[in-house]
Amino acid sequence: MKGQGRKIIAKNKKAFFNYTVEDSIECGLVLEGTEVKSVREGRISFPDSFAEIINLEVWLKNFSIAEYPFSSIFNHDPNRPKKLLLHKDEIKRLQRKTEEKGYTLIPLEFYLKNGIIKVQLGICKGKKLFDKRADIKERDIHRETQRELRERNR
Repeated sequence: MKGQGRKIIAKNKKAFFNYTVEDSIECGLVLEGTEVKSVREGRISFPDSFAEIINLEVWLKNFSIAEYPFSSIFNHDPNRPKKLLLHKDEIKRLQRKTEEKGYTLIPLEFYLKNGIIKVQLGICKGKKLFDKRADIKERDIHRETQRELRERNR
């Protein structure tokens, strides 16, 4: 088998701004037939989605997959909670981590890995307002230095 084929479907840029990502883990996703086709087309929305552990199962909430336009009446419910596939020991580790104050599970990106849809789930801690301001300032400084370097090279 050659190198792993990995095609990013969607990335949660807002999560990196609102949270500091402590750790991340790759999960499988339980989907129905028409959901798979919609996800492959990139028809997903997850601005404020999160994962929750219920009875040693990880569920993805507030994650919407648009209905597949070419299907029949047997289309899926776009807003149903999706189950994430993880090993029991991984789930227990995530549960211990999320029981700490301020930690939550946020989907960071959705991608195809060897034809299978995967989710990169991040163990995140919410940022305070001053942290966000510091990130914006740092990004602006970086952008300015890059611009000055480009100007000098011309």
